[in-house]
Amino acid sequence: MSDPRTEELAQRLATVRAELDAAVARTGRVPGDVELLVVTKFFPAADVARLIELGEREFGESREPEASRKIAELGELVDSRGAVFDMIGSVQTKKAKTVARWARSVQSVDRHKLVDQLATAAQAALHEQLRTEPLGVFCQVSLDGDPTRGGVIEAELPELAQRVVAAPSLRLAGLMVIAPTNGEVREWMARTARIRERFLREYPDATALSAGMSADMAIAVEYGSTCVRVGTAIMGSRPLLSQ
Repeated sequence: MSDPRTEELAQRLATVRAELDAAVARTGRVPGDVELLVVTKFFPAADVARLIELGEREFGESREPEASRKIAELGELVDSRGAVFDMIGSVQTKKAKTVARWARSVQSVDRHKLVDQLATAAQAALHEQLRTEPLGVFCQVSLDGDPTRGGVIEAELPELAQRVVAAPSLRLAGLMVIAPTNGEVREWMARTARIRERFLREYPDATALSAGMSADMAIAVEYGSTCVRVGTAIMGSRPLLSQ
């Protein structure tokens, strides 16, 4: 018999999955075309284990060393079930070495120095057989030019992307955006779609678009998102104490 927390997560997950499936269907896209990245930052490894048992395999973390500790605590469950973790928060260059050991992708790359540090770290991780394939990189785009929210403006995107492409230990996956809190979400997502269209002309293989969270998931899917990052709607309110 499952415990109350597992039952809560199962119900919340089912609701989000249904909403995501409906959003995908409305766009005429193929079922399963949009990845659900469950954001588990601030929540314990026990919750991630519950989600893995419920069938989830893709997770998002945004703090290091919290993520490393959590993955270590999960142990063999991660490898045996094929669970993967993306780094979705800002990465300090001094922590690139550690992140490159556990992350499938880093979705928040917005600086040349960070690209260089991740490239070096990923190459070392490959050499030490701590990873088996290049580190995925999403270029984070700033839609409003606010430097406090991270991301590069569109004019700076080609140079950043080219730096990623030039690194053998990295793989340019695509773009990531966080819709600004001011203005209309639909307008921000429409702008994202236009930026992505131009980006794909230069990098046709970098098809991933990480856009949309709990509140704007359906709109993001409408404008082409291939990955939605959902935390609160599945995990509930952030705990008072974080590990």
